[in-house]
Amino acid sequence: MSKIKTAFFCQNCGYESAKWTGKCPACNQWNTFVEEKVQKELPLRQQGWKTEDARLPKTVHLSDVEAIEEKRLHTPDNELNRVLGGGIVAGSLVLVGGEPGIGKSTLFLQNALLLKGVRTLYVSGEESEQQIKMRADRLKIHNEEFYLLTETSTQTIFQEIKKLEPQLVIIDSIQTLQSPLIESAPGSVSQIRETAAEMQRFAKETNTPVFLIGHITKDGSIAGPKILEHIVDTVLQFEGDQHYAYRILRTIKNRFGSTAELGIYEMTGEGLRQVSNPSEILISQRDDMLSGVAIAATIEGLRPMLVEVQALVTQSVYGTPQRTATGFDLRRLQLLLAVLEKRGGFHFGMKDVFLNIAGGLRVEDPSIDLAVLCALLSSYEDVGISHKVCFAGEVGLSGEIRAVNRIEQRIAEAEKLGFEKIFISRYNKKGLDFSKSNIEVVPLGRVDEVYRLLF
Repeated sequence: MSKIKTAFFCQNCGYESAKWTGKCPACNQWNTFVEEKVQKELPLRQQGWKTEDARLPKTVHLSDVEAIEEKRLHTPDNELNRVLGGGIVAGSLVLVGGEPGIGKSTLFLQNALLLKGVRTLYVSGEESEQQIKMRADRLKIHNEEFYLLTETSTQTIFQEIKKLEPQLVIIDSIQTLQSPLIESAPGSVSQIRETAAEMQRFAKETNTPVFLIGHITKDGSIAGPKILEHIVDTVLQFEGDQHYAYRILRTIKNRFGSTAELGIYEMTGEGLRQVSNPSEILISQRDDMLSGVAIAATIEGLRPMLVEVQALVTQSVYGTPQRTATGFDLRRLQLLLAVLEKRGGFHFGMKDVFLNIAGGLRVEDPSIDLAVLCALLSSYEDVGISHKVCFAGEVGLSGEIRAVNRIEQRIAEAEKLGFEKIFISRYNKKGLDFSKSNIEVVPLGRVDEVYRLLF
């Protein structure tokens, strides 16, 4: 009979220690160690997933390995295909995190039902069969190849998988699974690590793609040890404010594609609708010229988007001026204010500054700097900027407007949406011919040139 022992695990990173420690030596977090029962691995231990014809590992020369393209399963959801790098890769393990109630279960139930002709097993450890049936009825999608299992034991799940032989497996959620090989509660560090490793063995040996839906902690990171994100091939983050109808599926890690991609959805009463042209929803439809509003031509992954930047500059009532930014880096905002103060002569020292990216989007593309700067100047002078004008440029500390990448795509997107003028860096104009464009391209070199042209 195996001997049951206990060990202490860091709830933040999964570090294992023989005794309790106040500070984790791996991630330097305090008071994160929790005692858990563990079962030491036996030499002839029965694995959670084991095939009869498992191949013995052997060394091969790199030149003998055939370079073949990954087999991908293309779903009807173009947004999901984009963030995965072109479709679901056979044998891949994908982890999806997001806040409670954001729509993770709805998104993957909807995609599983849309995959006609693909035998899919949806394993739920949180909801009953009746609850999932009610959600499926609301989605109004029928699929003969969709199977449902409400179970938390990995041993039972693998027995059903051997009988059904599905082509796609969705686990909702990884924190509810429990392996009989580990003597601890579901959701603990050791259980998450073991169940994820069992799912990885199953995915790689059978070449079946597996989606793991995971919880997140209060600080926004995926719950469980950090090793969970290292085990999987792809990590997706499902974001969005519950007060907004729009949701963003963002790639954090991807072994089969770019990590800069994102997909945008709109939450409706009948499920999640793909937003194929996000620029139209991120720009408010307005006819009058309002101060403090500027349009930025940004790039997210391979997708050009035009987003609306809103700024409000008011006289500070209290002693210390406020600086608030939503969807934009606050330190970057302070940097741009310092550039305006030093290079432009504008006094923001006694002004409250509020900045917002419309639509609940968070933008990290540095090309938004020029639009932020123009929105600040527009609110400062209380003079509106034409809604037919957009901006694409990075602002340097010396007040110069720096070039940004893939400027042709940004200009083409602005032209497609009916903009008449776009302000870019003059260093972007070298070697490019904009004579055939129907949009006026205005090259700029410094911040003071922007002020003279607009105000």
